[in-house]
Amino acid sequence: MTNVLERNNVKVLGEGEKTIIFGHGFGCSQSMWRFIVPFFEEKYRIVLFDYVGSGKSDLKEYDPEKYNTLYGYSSDLVEIIEELQLNSIIFIGHSVSSMIGMLASIQYPTYFDKLIMIGPSPRYLNEGDSYFGGFNKSDVTELLDMMEMNFGGWASFMSLVAMNNPEKPKLAEELEKSFHAVDAEITRQFAEVTFLSDHRRDLAKTTVPILILQCSDDSIVPIEVGEYLHRHLKNSTLRLMTAKGHYPHLSHPEETALIINEYLMLS
Repeated sequence: MTNVLERNNVKVLGEGEKTIIFGHGFGCSQSMWRFIVPFFEEKYRIVLFDYVGSGKSDLKEYDPEKYNTLYGYSSDLVEIIEELQLNSIIFIGHSVSSMIGMLASIQYPTYFDKLIMIGPSPRYLNEGDSYFGGFNKSDVTELLDMMEMNFGGWASFMSLVAMNNPEKPKLAEELEKSFHAVDAEITRQFAEVTFLSDHRRDLAKTTVPILILQCSDDSIVPIEVGEYLHRHLKNSTLRLMTAKGHYPHLSHPEETALIINEYLMLS
């Protein structure tokens, strides 16, 4: 029988009756939240974890068929919540984790009190004049091909583009190391699942209150995507950040924590 807490390298810390679960983005791990956690651990119980195939998760549990859609990851999130006997949680998800959390909340809405999405996107690919996601299909194909042919080159390129904080080079270096930290084939499959997924139709099914944090000058998720989400998530709040790049919890943790705390206090 699978040990859920070991499978996902679950860590529980902090104090408080309310629980915050942090879900990391593609190519990352729970360590990416280390600048944010101190802003919340005195008031909240904190749950950190790694998706299977990321961080220090149990790689023996990786099933390419299960994790060929975001539903495989959302089912693991639900199992973590059930294993810890939680309900009415606050889920803070970065990037693709925002959609993973949303899918779990649609299936089990009572498990969730609020969703906080940092740099979310329901669809990364453009579709003519009807939708702007930021990437053409050819862009994604080239990225996936590059991952297969020259993973090191891809990791170096993507870390600089996604972080987009050249004045803080150590953050891009950390992200590049994170990309290298796990199996390249698993990382490529997660990239394919992430960039080719389309969960726009699921937005209308979401009932949990949502905060959308949209970074300025985000090369992965343009502002148009944040505005699209806000229009289609009926119980959402959109905050445009001064932070640049796709990782504000690393590059601008104070601003990120301030906006989240303001939302939690007012809602």
